[in-house]
Amino acid sequence: MQRRDFHLQLLAACSVAAPSWLSAQTSAGIPNIPLRILVGVTPGGSTDTIARSLAPQLAKLLGRTVIIENRPGAGGNLAADIVAKSAPDGNTLLLSFTSHAINATLYPNLPFDPLHSFTPLTCIATSPSLLVAHPSLPVRDVQGLIALAKARPGKLNFALGGVGSSLHMAGDAFKQQAGVFIVNIPYKGTAPAVADVLAGQVELMFAAVGNVQQHIKAGKLKLLGVTSPKRLAAYPDAPAIAEALPGYESSAWFGLFAPANLPSALAQALSNVARAAVAMPEMQQRLALEGMQAVGNSPQEFGRFVQAEITRWGKVVRYSGAKPE
Repeated sequence: MQRRDFHLQLLAACSVAAPSWLSAQTSAGIPNIPLRILVGVTPGGSTDTIARSLAPQLAKLLGRTVIIENRPGAGGNLAADIVAKSAPDGNTLLLSFTSHAINATLYPNLPFDPLHSFTPLTCIATSPSLLVAHPSLPVRDVQGLIALAKARPGKLNFALGGVGSSLHMAGDAFKQQAGVFIVNIPYKGTAPAVADVLAGQVELMFAAVGNVQQHIKAGKLKLLGVTSPKRLAAYPDAPAIAEALPGYESSAWFGLFAPANLPSALAQALSNVARAAVAMPEMQQRLALEGMQAVGNSPQEFGRFVQAEITRWGKVVRYSGAKPE
């Protein structure tokens, strides 16, 4: 069976309700042409975890092998470049993350356009982060931190798991909006950054829920606030930073892209399959375990979101003066 035949079957299958097209896919005799999903990070992180959780769900729905390929480097740009230059046939996809939008400004000479070199399919999930501090820091909340930072300009430090990352930008957006000067201390990865905050070598950091939730529970880190617009159900006593800084919000996101010029009907079909995968109980449970919130929006909605994110984070990157590592 040729790829064109597979695409026609996929389009037909996705035009009906999920239970019907699941059985149609199973009996259609689709060839085992592996679907490649490239991930621009090393195994083990949040993006890789989402990709490897999504892959078996997509395989069930499509009736074909789904392969995850890790191509780390340049903040996700190496994987993005491969996908941008791939054939727009629906067989090579990119699972990217917030840095996809940040990199549009952070890297001045990208070999692709983060917006126009891709076909957005759907946002898989978002993940708010947590502002944590070493227990010795003499503040209890964000208001106290802002007051302390203004009283001691340049004396407090943020640990950064990666220059140009969404967590780096979350911190710089905080400093910009609060009007405070807190020094950034970059690390080669999240683990050493968390370790130094635990040891009291650095006072503060923005971190993903999964990287610090056990330390908060154990009392080894102090939770000052969450970056979501409202308080999180998992941490009802932790204020949203927006309660002290109205309008503040910073969430990592993870989304699925195809190369540019993918036929619109095929893009919609792939989006439908990915959204059905996100809605499956196994995927929902996995995302919740990682402290993430499932999304699953349309290609059009996701495209508008990415465009807005490029504009939004561009302002923060320019304020931060960050340069690629």
